[in-house]
Amino acid sequence: MQENIFEDEKILDYKAKLEDLRKDGETKIIHTKQKLDSIKENRLLGKEEADVLRASLNAELEKAKEVQARNKEQVVNLSKEATLYTKTNLLPYIKENIIKAEYSKVKELHTKKKEVALSLKEKYDLRIKPLEKKIKSISNSEDKRRAIAELKTIKFEQKGAINDANAEINEEISRHKDIGLRAYSDYVALNRTLRGGKTNVIENVMLKGFSYVCNFNTKTFLLNNGIYLAVLIFFIICVIAAPAKGMGNLFTLPNILTILEQSSTRMFYALGVAGLILLGGTDLSIGRMVALGSITTGLILHPGMNIVKFMNMGPWDFTAFPMLFRILLALFLSILFCSLFSAFSGVFVAKLKMHPFISTLATQLIIYGLLFFGTSGVPTGSIDDGVRRLIGGRWLIGYINGTAITFPKLIIPAIVAIVIAWFIWNKTTFGKNMYAVGGNPEAAAVSGISVFWTTMFVFIMAGIFYGCGAFLEAFRANASAGTGQGFELDAIAACVVGGISFSGGIGKIGGAVAGVIIFTSLTYCLTFLGIDTNLQFVFKGLIILAAVSLDSVKYIRRK
Repeated sequence: MQENIFEDEKILDYKAKLEDLRKDGETKIIHTKQKLDSIKENRLLGKEEADVLRASLNAELEKAKEVQARNKEQVVNLSKEATLYTKTNLLPYIKENIIKAEYSKVKELHTKKKEVALSLKEKYDLRIKPLEKKIKSISNSEDKRRAIAELKTIKFEQKGAINDANAEINEEISRHKDIGLRAYSDYVALNRTLRGGKTNVIENVMLKGFSYVCNFNTKTFLLNNGIYLAVLIFFIICVIAAPAKGMGNLFTLPNILTILEQSSTRMFYALGVAGLILLGGTDLSIGRMVALGSITTGLILHPGMNIVKFMNMGPWDFTAFPMLFRILLALFLSILFCSLFSAFSGVFVAKLKMHPFISTLATQLIIYGLLFFGTSGVPTGSIDDGVRRLIGGRWLIGYINGTAITFPKLIIPAIVAIVIAWFIWNKTTFGKNMYAVGGNPEAAAVSGISVFWTTMFVFIMAGIFYGCGAFLEAFRANASAGTGQGFELDAIAACVVGGISFSGGIGKIGGAVAGVIIFTSLTYCLTFLGIDTNLQFVFKGLIILAAVSLDSVKYIRRK
């Protein structure tokens, strides 16, 4: 019956009419454009021949557009009528007679699985329990050893029998779920055809939700989201505990905005190192990059004569230059210096196959030494107040119960960085190459991808993100050679918690973003509750161990 429900006479009639109306309009436009594209790609055609064909096809295209415009209203009305018919007649039948029926069979099979497991347990207990009693009464060590070995064999057989029975029933469960899912998928596909290939948001959401339910597996879900569930439970406990300890309400809009503000600069470091982790590497020089960019920014944007004589050059006074020029110069130099040092690390990794742990550790030490030697560890001093308020200040957005609510400006560049990183990872050839090189560099090289340049560009991209983050970091605190201490560990941990695997080739930008917010929220909550700073490291360490353990289990399962 399921195979015939889509061959309803009314539906076939709608499809035939719409196909006839679109034949010389929409359908002709699609085919003509495909032919025009093929002319561009055909290198065997001469220029004159190509121009003649192109002119002929363009004329056909114009005629098709006229037909499309003439039939547009009729097509729209008929497709609406057709999809309304499928919704009122076809969908209820699918839900009641296919999906509901198949899921009732699924429930029966789940009950059967429990019964089969219980039956097999009872069956094997008839052999196991007498043997267990016998083992207790045996005094001879050799006889006891043989009996224990026999008991282990029977228990192994029992486990295997139960697993085989479960696998067989699970296969049947999946088959019945697939029947319901396929019926709804065919319904959505039919409606897309009736609309001329156009999708419907509600149908897409319903299909994804239904597909998720059908393919849901508790073990897989806990494996993929266990760390997030644990952190969520922790946050709920903190929200409940804060008022109980007399420390006020933790879950308020000002607190949330403060967490996001603290996450904003750290987001840049996580977005940078995420690419390196995707390649199966890491970066230990992030903290020193932050110090490098922040000192540069602090020197240029300091109001008046600098107190720092970098390498005995200076002191400088940049106040003679226009403020816009100083801001752009500080940002440019911060990005330039961080990119150069990051590229320096990348050369050893890409060319000499040195592990990033070693190359970035060496770079960290070089920058650290240069900064302390050049500045003697003296802070650069404050940034001009006007610029600080312009870039690192807050906007007043309103009042809640007489309390002013302000929006941190640093959140805006963080959002822009996230969008750019997401676009690079998901919508560019370079992003696809990153995944390929991270997953299997040898296979990537064979397929024509330059492993060297992909690795180099990932390091340079990381340096750009570090430079931007370091520039903004200078607006949060007076920069010195010690600025950014330990930031590399927070950034790496955030990526790991966010699901970017150290095994390479697996991860999403959204995971890095979530990881940064989780770690920042964790620190803020513990500080809000008055937990000692040293104990906070214990909580962070446990979360990192849990995240990496889950990642290792997932890697073993994939292998």
